[in-house]
Amino acid sequence: MIKSKLIDKYTHLISQSGRPDYFLFIFASTLIFVGVLFSYSLSVYTVLNFEYNQFHFFIRQFAVGVVAVAIMWFLSRLDPDKILKNIGFGLFFVFLFIMIIMPFLPGALVTESGGANRWIRLSGFSLSPVEFFKIGFIYFLAWSFHRRLLDQPKKMKLFDEIMLLAPYFGVFGLVVVLVAFLQKDLGQIVLLGAVLFIMMIFANRSFKIFLMLGALGVGLFVSLIIVAPHRINRIQSWWSMVQDGILMFLPSWADNYLRVKEFPEPYQVGHSLNAIANGGLSGTGVGEGFLKLGFLSEVHTDFVLAGITEEAGFFGLFLIVSLLILVIWRIFKISTRVSEPIYHLFTLGIGLMIAIAFLINAFGISGIIPIKGIAVPFLSYGGSALLAMSICIGLVLSISQKVEADDE
Repeated sequence: MIKSKLIDKYTHLISQSGRPDYFLFIFASTLIFVGVLFSYSLSVYTVLNFEYNQFHFFIRQFAVGVVAVAIMWFLSRLDPDKILKNIGFGLFFVFLFIMIIMPFLPGALVTESGGANRWIRLSGFSLSPVEFFKIGFIYFLAWSFHRRLLDQPKKMKLFDEIMLLAPYFGVFGLVVVLVAFLQKDLGQIVLLGAVLFIMMIFANRSFKIFLMLGALGVGLFVSLIIVAPHRINRIQSWWSMVQDGILMFLPSWADNYLRVKEFPEPYQVGHSLNAIANGGLSGTGVGEGFLKLGFLSEVHTDFVLAGITEEAGFFGLFLIVSLLILVIWRIFKISTRVSEPIYHLFTLGIGLMIAIAFLINAFGISGIIPIKGIAVPFLSYGGSALLAMSICIGLVLSISQKVEADDE
């Protein structure tokens, strides 16, 4: 009887519109299992150092990868009109509440790293609430922008427009406190702030508000760095590596004010660049990388792109990045072709989140910007990020059914 009710409920949720975007599903699934492969290849030093079973990370990531693909397929069959609002608001409010109470939870339930509580410790694994909150945050913006901003005139007095956007500044301010201060994770704030800023552009806001938001964003970013000594040290360490290439284009007097002396170059980024250079065009071969053997710690997480480049070379990295670009392109294509404004804004936000996360990580490991600790979508080891990404893609696949229905 219960089974029959569950089947009836599931059947009721299945979309009667078009088919989901199978190319997006295939591209995303391929990336997931590429990440599983390199979670085995690149984790060898960590396995030996902590005396784990050699398949420790592979088995975990493979299991999560299978679940992630299943989640994408399951969500892709459902009607977004019936599930997106519940899932979006559920992720937003549940994980916002979890992040609020995390500082007050006992140590047995919270995993601490570097003085920051970022993970909820559950039986056999840890959960990162911010990964799931990001999906809810994007849905909240899409839903609220549709209700409050799209119908407003683009030309408004600056004060009126500020008051119109004030609730979003308040919500984002709360997120800054929870994530940047309590979890000490500035990278996620940069990511969410960039998504918020760009989504406002598509929500019919004026140019003058963007100039003001840009100035406020830079001021907030600088303030968050100044109040945290470890961030100042990270900026100085990064600058010590790139200053010669920049100062050579500036007047000689600038050298006296801007040059950082007696400050070590960033260890991780230095070895990351060595790994990239060591890979050459064709790579050393999967499993044959050298820099992962203690020189580049935890390479299967934040520095996975450097590890992949060493073992797969430029050509291998090019193919993998091309797959990721195809995923982003398919999402943006769905965003431009769906007629419902909420779906348009939500898919736009998801595509932006994936693209910006990749750029932040890629620029960080190559020394262009300071390291921010952002995972590479689909590729970095970590169950929370992968499961959250599968929910993102699953919801976009669900929405993609509406594209064909709209075109018919």
